[in-house]
Amino acid sequence: MERFELSDSFESFAPPVAPEGPDLEQSAADASAAPVVQLADRIMVRALAIGASDIHVEPQEKGLQVRLRLDGVLQKAFESLPAKVIPALTSRFKIMADLDIAERRLPQDGRIRRHYKGRTVDFRVNVLPSRFGEKIVLRLLDSSATQLDLDQLVTDPVALAEIRDMGRKPYGILLVTGPTGSGKSTTLYSLLAERNDPGLNISTVEDPIEYTLPGITQTQVNRDKGLDFSQALRAFMRQDPDVLLVGETRDLETAKTALEAALTGHLVLTTLHCNDAPSAVARLEEMGVETFLLSASLIGVLSQRLLRRLCPHCRQPHQPQEAELARVGLLASDPGNLNFFKIPSNNSCSHCGGMGYRGRVGVYEVMRVNEAMAAAIGKGTPTDQLRRMAMANGMKTLLSYGLELAQQGLTSLEEVERVLLTDSGLEQEVRARQISTATCRGCGAGLRDEWLDCPYCVTPRGTLQK
Repeated sequence: MERFELSDSFESFAPPVAPEGPDLEQSAADASAAPVVQLADRIMVRALAIGASDIHVEPQEKGLQVRLRLDGVLQKAFESLPAKVIPALTSRFKIMADLDIAERRLPQDGRIRRHYKGRTVDFRVNVLPSRFGEKIVLRLLDSSATQLDLDQLVTDPVALAEIRDMGRKPYGILLVTGPTGSGKSTTLYSLLAERNDPGLNISTVEDPIEYTLPGITQTQVNRDKGLDFSQALRAFMRQDPDVLLVGETRDLETAKTALEAALTGHLVLTTLHCNDAPSAVARLEEMGVETFLLSASLIGVLSQRLLRRLCPHCRQPHQPQEAELARVGLLASDPGNLNFFKIPSNNSCSHCGGMGYRGRVGVYEVMRVNEAMAAAIGKGTPTDQLRRMAMANGMKTLLSYGLELAQQGLTSLEEVERVLLTDSGLEQEVRARQISTATCRGCGAGLRDEWLDCPYCVTPRGTLQK
């Protein structure tokens, strides 16, 4: 391999390094700083120290409320502050994010970059006018605190193998769905980290760039200059790409451009907002995407959520009552065989601060698109029928995955109910268990797991003995 020798004079052509703010801990402890400056820094330091994902600064009628989102749940972090600090603290955050402090009637977006404990941390800032002042939400983007490792994210070996296999395909599109804050970007970047190789040209377009991976090209959306997801994708297609990541598919133009890229020999990874894996097809159809494009390019859909992880130091064994089990669809003839864990009452554990939870664990629903499903998608098959086909092919529902985590002691039944239990989710899980039932309603014969219909009386697998 040829080696180039560059003289030191080339350093004069290097662009200047973007300025960053001072170290947060030092500025928060600086007694000579203005009180409002210290207050803003201490709020950010507190959020970083406990591992929060968001800071909510909320003006109320009688004061200012500051809440932090820890493990997906908002918690009060400070006593209510007097209302007179609202204008000063709002202006301080807007100055740090390089926003217009004179504009108080329109939402604004900005970014704060600071040093903390030897690493660089970004805060994505959004300001929204409200009745008693401007509410500010800061999203912490600390990529150094996240491990991009699928083995650490996905606990189920079957789901892990499916996700890995789909992420290694040479072309096609893989959708990752879920609400904001469900870990979609972490999953996608974990897939990219495994595919990151000098022999591949990997490009991403994001808003904002949350992680930095060496060896790949990352592009930040700039809507003020007309650079959106679809325009960046079209530019990528002239850059000889192998793998493309689109931060979010939110409109028809982006969706069609991504699908066309997948059809022309590229692997496209993107996110989509919908409730579960099968409904992603209907979501794209609502945007106006033609079904033949989907059927020809869709590899699979991964839906995910995050559950709070039980603290291993203070969790206690728990034997739920039959009514408790029935609420999540667990109708056991012998409830004593089902073991769970819960948070102890009057918890004073020092490891989790008495919360009973520490960290989060992922819940995944993997829908692999095979030939039969691709044909059904091309015909415009309804979501319910696609869901039945996916479950007949072995798809584990979000609720089923969460209940398995609860039985393993990684989370609690209460957390599964809080995040995953919906009427439709319970119906899906009941249907999935019916599909796996080994008794035919038509003739009462035993059925093997791989049989979709009864071979003796040709009764469909979904029509089962109760």
